[in-house]
Amino acid sequence: MRALAFVILSSFALSAQPTVVRPGAQPSLPPSDAIILFDGSGVDQWTKPDGSPTGCTIDSDKSMLCATGAKDAISKVKYRNAQIHVEYKLPSMPDQKGQLRGNSGVFLLDCFELQVLDSLNNPTYADGIAGALYGFAEPQVNASRPAGEWQTYDVLFTAPACNAEGAIEKPGMATVIHNGVMVQLNTLLPKKGAGCQQASLCEPGSLRLQDHSGFKGAPHTEMRFRNIWLRKLN
Repeated sequence: MRALAFVILSSFALSAQPTVVRPGAQPSLPPSDAIILFDGSGVDQWTKPDGSPTGCTIDSDKSMLCATGAKDAISKVKYRNAQIHVEYKLPSMPDQKGQLRGNSGVFLLDCFELQVLDSLNNPTYADGIAGALYGFAEPQVNASRPAGEWQTYDVLFTAPACNAEGAIEKPGMATVIHNGVMVQLNTLLPKKGAGCQQASLCEPGSLRLQDHSGFKGAPHTEMRFRNIWLRKLN
């Protein structure tokens, strides 16, 4: 009996162990295997949609300032499945309302918009408030902080599954934690979202930060971002 127990314990001891990943010193800080997209030291990981250098700049507080007219910021890094962390700060725009108050967006795979909006005491359509996967699903709750305070998105994104011919066999999905509160749980993304710039959902795509401009009456908006990182997942 002792010999059998030894064999069983030995088999456990010899089994493969998970890769060690060192967590960040704080929950918002990147773990050791993260790809850093912005940490305040430069904006070289971002371009405009045409591939030219990003129009976003580094502000005095080391945040990334993306003002109206800067064009969308596109990450040079591309991914499929990923854990994504983004922090953002909305400008105070009391003279605006609805979709014109602090509007931006975080596009997953350059195709599915996670809405950024000043959604505290600012009614608009439910699948267009902060925490919404725009055009797909409203958030389960509104976890928005006031404009002028830093807010966080933590996302687990699963890209669409495709066959060898490039046809989608299973839609993508996203789980979203907004300011520490779960607002989307395995929400399915069965089609391309509005504003999708990804030609094929079977290929790696970028992270995109939206510049809400280019239309008549677009108000001047100054969005700030910090601590942007992602982990590519199997």
